[in-house]
Amino acid sequence: MQLIYLDNAASSWPKPPEVAQAVARTIEQCGANPGRGSHGMAVAASRILFEARTNLARLMGVNNPNDIAFCFNTTDALNLAIRGYVRPGDHVICTKVEHNAVWRPLEYLKRHHRVEVSYVEANERGELSLAELDQAFRPNTRLLICSHSSNLLGSILPIEKMAQIAHNHGAKILVDAAQTLGVYPVHVKDMQLDMVAFPGHKGLLGPQGTGGLYIHPDIELEPLRLGGTGSRSEEAEQPNIRPDRYEAGTLNTPGIAGLNEGVKYVQNETVESIHTKEWTLTQRMMEAFASMTGVRVLGPGLGEPRTGIVSIVLDAMDAAEAAFVLDQHFQIAVRAGYHCSPLAHQTAGTLGAGAVRISVGCFTTEQEIDACIEAVGQLSRT
Repeated sequence: MQLIYLDNAASSWPKPPEVAQAVARTIEQCGANPGRGSHGMAVAASRILFEARTNLARLMGVNNPNDIAFCFNTTDALNLAIRGYVRPGDHVICTKVEHNAVWRPLEYLKRHHRVEVSYVEANERGELSLAELDQAFRPNTRLLICSHSSNLLGSILPIEKMAQIAHNHGAKILVDAAQTLGVYPVHVKDMQLDMVAFPGHKGLLGPQGTGGLYIHPDIELEPLRLGGTGSRSEEAEQPNIRPDRYEAGTLNTPGIAGLNEGVKYVQNETVESIHTKEWTLTQRMMEAFASMTGVRVLGPGLGEPRTGIVSIVLDAMDAAEAAFVLDQHFQIAVRAGYHCSPLAHQTAGTLGAGAVRISVGCFTTEQEIDACIEAVGQLSRT
């Protein structure tokens, strides 16, 4: 039986064939360091980075591609944004559906650097009150952080309205787009976003170990890493020019080459069509699960906006056991547990037991969804 992969919220799979081809081609033909030499192979490697940065900028509505810094993943990008921007004595606001990639850095700054943190409550569906958010701001609030979409609930936050509220209070907004970029519109200019952290290996269909951070041109961050940049090497200080300031050391050129092909695939398919397909598949699942006894679906209700994530709780079976049975007996790959988001599980009331997360991708088929529905139905009747 062929594997049915429904863990796309962690890493998308399969990838477009062009992604692996670009990785291999770069290793074979452009194996030099980008920005570190004037010979032909080094120049070719630099061109790969330039093209990938340009395509990402086009996808996100970024005017200057150099305002995008390549990172290892979303967590790396969020750490650069949070620890590079927040100062002792600052106040930071985030929501109760955040990933540990936001929660842990904030709690570290709270413990060790006199940073105040407020967590805005959300309801079980992952929705928050904009009025309560507005009331959470203080004179020393420097940053608002929010997940565009919860990696547990699939709920989508109104980041454009949240950005307006933050700016009204003189604060900036940092968006965690781990679950949206490539599958849901993210346009930094139209939405007035100050920083956006994103992965390469999820909705953008690129390899693991890739990602990035958009940084508004008016924002200066303290870099997380200092070292070689290939520019201004005679100076003791890290260069101020972008993106060099935030990209010390040799980048993952083969991975970024693959990411570039993933971005081009998304651009050709269009974000809107990918989202429509994923939303249709999630609705198919949710409608079926609603008719099953002992299956509870987390997050927004049937027919409401969400990303391609459907997390469920089964009365008859522990989440970890259910995921194991789906894998071993039905060859269906899902994710069980806390999904690195204990705040979201606390919000959903599932912190004690966790949940089974089923996440579709742009290559998921109706037949695969129907097979998953049948398997969950069997588990619900055990």
